[in-house]
Amino acid sequence: MHLIRSALFLVGVVLWTMVFGTLLVVGLILPLLIRFRIVWYYRRGFMWLVKHVLGISHEVRGREHLPAEPAVILSKHQSAWETVALQDLVPEDTYCVFVLKKELLMLPFFGWGLAALQSISIDRAAGREALNQVVVQGADRLKRGFWIILFPEGTRVAPGETRRYKQGGAYLASRTGAKVVPVAHNAGECWPRNAFIKHPGHVVISIGPAIDTAGLTQDEINTRTEAWIEAEMRRLSPHRYPDVSANTSQSSTAAAA
Repeated sequence: MHLIRSALFLVGVVLWTMVFGTLLVVGLILPLLIRFRIVWYYRRGFMWLVKHVLGISHEVRGREHLPAEPAVILSKHQSAWETVALQDLVPEDTYCVFVLKKELLMLPFFGWGLAALQSISIDRAAGREALNQVVVQGADRLKRGFWIILFPEGTRVAPGETRRYKQGGAYLASRTGAKVVPVAHNAGECWPRNAFIKHPGHVVISIGPAIDTAGLTQDEINTRTEAWIEAEMRRLSPHRYPDVSANTSQSSTAAAA
């Protein structure tokens, strides 16, 4: 049954992406905010397919932590699901852009859509210059009222795993003074990395308290962000972390005694 659901979802989302990717390219002559509105309808359709075909629902906790002004969202990255779902975190009537490797802009339809929305594209091979690209483009987007979403681990990681948190988002925040909003979620439990078959379930997106970056170095920002996200991941998916599972088991045994 999961195989059939996943196949139907793939067909639906490919067709949906082709339609809206084409609309965005044709719509390049339209104002940017209208293009974002087109994407809003794309997200509605995508999330409908996720819920009603794949059987994956979700909830958002901690919206009260979102600051009034545009900020830098640094999120855990486990699947393709959050690249769509996280866009709905920002307050109503505001918009967001992703920081991504420039190669993604070459993908048919999906990449073209990202390009039409003025996403922040970087050349990962450029080293320090890539960080400068993030700051220059990021400062421009923040000034224009856009939120910025980055995945500090740089790639999708399986539930229970952690990769080194890269400096791009923290560097941007430290140079612009923007607040950082840490985000954790457990989407990988339903949508495994690089897996065709998805599993029905419930995803929790947890938003942490905004980090005021004034007076903080990029290392301090990165450390605080990683500490909150990884601690929250242990609350969302305790079974994925042996240290948490062991402590929980010991506590249960002690309580029973």
